[in-house]
Order: sequence, then C-alpha cells, then structure tokens
Amino acid sequence: MSDSREHLPVTVFGPDVLLSITIEASGAVDQVHVHAAGQGVWVARMAAELGAWPILCGFLGGETGAALRALLEVLPGERRVVHTAGFSGSYVVDRRTGERHLVANAARPAPQRHEVDDLVAATCAAALDSAVLVLCNPFPGEGLPDEVYETLAADVRAAGVPVIVDLSTPRLEHVLPHRPDLVKLNDWELAEYVRGPVDGRHALDGARRLLEAGARAVAVTRADAPILVLPADQEPFEIVPPALPHGFREGCGDAMMGAVAAGWARGLPLREALVLGAAAGSANFLRHGLGSGSRRLVEKLADRVVVRPLTVRVLG
Repeated sequence: MSDSREHLPVTVFGPDVLLSITIEASGAVDQVHVHAAGQGVWVARMAAELGAWPILCGFLGGETGAALRALLEVLPGERRVVHTAGFSGSYVVDRRTGERHLVANAARPAPQRHEVDDLVAATCAAALDSAVLVLCNPFPGEGLPDEVYETLAADVRAAGVPVIVDLSTPRLEHVLPHRPDLVKLNDWELAEYVRGPVDGRHALDGARRLLEAGARAVAVTRADAPILVLPADQEPFEIVPPALPHGFREGCGDAMMGAVAAGWARGLPLREALVLGAAAGSANFLRHGLGSGSRRLVEKLADRVVVRPLTVRVLG
C-alpha cells in the first residue's frame, strides 16, 4: 500500500541542515543527544507528522555532513541534497542546568557558485511537482546570496505553485515583489523589517506594510500574545493558541510552519491551516525536541485554539 503522504508533496528549501549535539543531565551520567537540526529540518518534520510528504532541499558537506546523512534517514519524506566542498554547520548545547546554554557553534563556509546553482535547480524541480514551497532562512544569515530567494519565489510562483515563507530581512524584501501566498514572521523580525516598534497597533501597521509590498497574507507570532493575521482579501483576525504556562520555545515557529504547509497541501483554507499551525507550535512547546509533536496531540490542541476578530481592544 502506498503512503498517503506521497500525494501531499511539500518542498522545503532549508539550505542549512545542522548537526545538533545536546548534553543533558541524567543522574550521575550525562546523556548526549545527536540530531539533524535547522529550520528546514524542523519544518519538514512537522509537515511529515501531519501527513505531508516533505522534500527537503539543502546542502551537506564535510565530516558533519557525513554524520547528517545517516541522521536524515529517519526523517520521513525525501532529501535532495547538494554536496559541498565545505562542511555543514553544527552546534553544541548544554542543558544540564535546565537552561539552554550554547557551548559551540560552527557555521558552514560560503558555498561555491555552482553549488548554489545546483541547489536552486534541485529546489525548483521538486517544487514544480509539489503542493507548496516553503522558503527557510540560511544559517548564517549571510550564507547565501539574497537573489537565490528572489529566483525561487519568482520562478515557482510563475508556475502556479503556492509559496509560503518564513524569512527575515533582507531575504524577505527579495521575495515580496513576487506575491508570496503567506509571510510568517515573529515580532522581532517584523521590527527589523519596518525598522521601528511593533508593539500594540504598530504590529498591525507593520503587517499592512508587508501586504502593500506584495504578501497575500501575513501572520505575525508575538511570543505569549495572540498571532496576528492579515489576509489581503479578508478582515484581519487573531489566533489564540492554548494557554500553556511552561515549555520550550525553540522550534515552535518552525513547527507552526510545517503544520501550515501540511494544511496547505491538504487544501485547507488559510484560517484552518493557521489554526493547525498554532496547535503544532503549542505541541512543540511541550517538548524538548525541535519541530516535534505527535499528530494526535496537535489535533487535540487545535480544538482549543481560538480565532477572534481583530479589534483595537484586542490589540491593547
């Protein structure tokens, strides 16, 4: 029997697959966890959990890349990787105190021009056979030419494939003229885009600027505050995730994006896809694992997500 996910292909442009090493306390003996990580991996993981068939496109190279190849085998879906002369990025985190402390961080070197061209070509080929393309940031932020994002957004949107983006400045500015179907960003990324405050009504003004620049819909996550949503053709609204007082924020936005992509591939309307995304972010909040959470939990939490009209009183 074929996997139903094969009928819901989602291409994830996650150029930097990272090797994650986490140290945790366990009585007298420390535990060391080794995983594939990075924005694209976390998006793809949640998309797969919710029934999509993620096609992850990114770079792999060096000793860290060799280790990552084995770790990626457990990730559902498909990988279309470009092997680089340089090494893949990695980081080491110490959680033994209960807090997250970054011990070491090694970013990959700049890729060669032909490596970049190969990754763009592989991503376009995958996206043209997919229900949606998700664009994720590079790591480090300057690790790819910004024009790569312009090319992908322009060519894939021209082919009639929806493009949803989770990007920060300046990559965001390069995709906006090509009318991405959804721009998802957090409040500090919005502040970076508008170069000003985004508290209260400023967040609404900033999201409107993104619509004016070309976005078809905007979703702004704001830590503990509700998610602000502005569709180009509807009234703005807010999404209130379930109240969870304690958890781990790392990867919540990426889990949300993976769920939105899966919902988009299913044909869900924007509002329903974002509700699913909010529930997936909450499920991730309950776990140490980034971009993780069971489908059953996500669907239960989705029943507790509240959607309400946006008012001045709600904005505060």
